[in-house]
Amino acid sequence: MSKELAANARLNKQICQKCGATNPPKAKRCRKCHSKDLRRKAKDPRR
Repeated sequence: MSKELAANARLNKQICQKCGATNPPKAKRCRKCHSKDLRRKAKDPRR
């Protein structure tokens, strides 16, 4: 169960597409550049 909890904490974030900063899951704007262009962190591995 602790591995699932750790993975959830690591992946439950948003990434700013403008500056690449990590933001909280409920953020509306980037904490660093104040852009509204946020995306969820990818849960699937990249190819």
